[in-house]
Amino acid sequence: MDATDSVSPAGTGAAGAAGTQPIGAVPAGANPAGAGRRGRVVGLALACHPGPALAVTALGCALALGSGLGGSRSALVTAAVLTGQLSAGWCNDAYDARRDADAGRRGKPAADGTVEARAVWAAATVALALCVPLSLACGALAGAVHLAAVTAAWLYNLRLKATALSWLPYVAGFGALPAAVALSLPGGPWPRWWTVAAGALLGFAAHLADTLPDIAADRAAGIRGLPHRLGARGTRLLLPAPLLGATAVLAFGPPGPVDAGGAAALVLAGAAALAGPALGRLWHKAALAGAVAVAAVDLTLLLARGAAGS
Repeated sequence: MDATDSVSPAGTGAAGAAGTQPIGAVPAGANPAGAGRRGRVVGLALACHPGPALAVTALGCALALGSGLGGSRSALVTAAVLTGQLSAGWCNDAYDARRDADAGRRGKPAADGTVEARAVWAAATVALALCVPLSLACGALAGAVHLAAVTAAWLYNLRLKATALSWLPYVAGFGALPAAVALSLPGGPWPRWWTVAAGALLGFAAHLADTLPDIAADRAAGIRGLPHRLGARGTRLLLPAPLLGATAVLAFGPPGPVDAGGAAALVLAGAAALAGPALGRLWHKAALAGAVAVAAVDLTLLLARGAAGS
């Protein structure tokens, strides 16, 4: 549910670069670009990783509406997902501010001085504080599932990104999204296993695809997550497996034979899953684009199958 790296996603927090300043502090020489109020507001908006945050929120909204939750209930689920995404994204940039500044990464407002890291930390805290009641308002169990996913995203930022378990928060977060939506329905029906399994596989793929372009730079900064241990070639070769696996689960998981929609989804997802990594040398975001294309196919198939629990 909480793809913070960016794209996840797509870097998020890991051990900071060596130095005497605390993690999240920006070197004194950072460029104070956009020091005005408007610049700080824009910087704060960019620091939340708006692309991944909006993408995951849109996914949650589509699942809620497709499950038949209704307008007001779907809006509540969407608000909970959005605040969780914002909190994880801001936590990401605030924690990584010094490391990003040392690496000279562009487009990182907390690292280039556009907005102070402490302001980004404050925004992350406020978003997290809003996420708790919004999540629990969807139902006690649904809220607990969603908050567990948000907790996993924060753990990724603060610790797990630099370990062999870097994939775990993505699997937990994406798998939790259809589960939380289903549990938000009247009566809290248990989610269908194949929706959770497909979400978890897409989360694993999202982690691989999002990390792939930055493997070399992350390694230089001491990041040793699973993709970094596999290397660029290993990650590129592994990526199609979870993408195709997610589509296969959605096609074969529901009772009954695979229909024309499922067969078409398998063909389209297969083409996108294989083309993305294959084109990675020509366009460094090709693998991520392929993963997004497969996710779109899977979402269409999931909504056609019905996203509610049973």
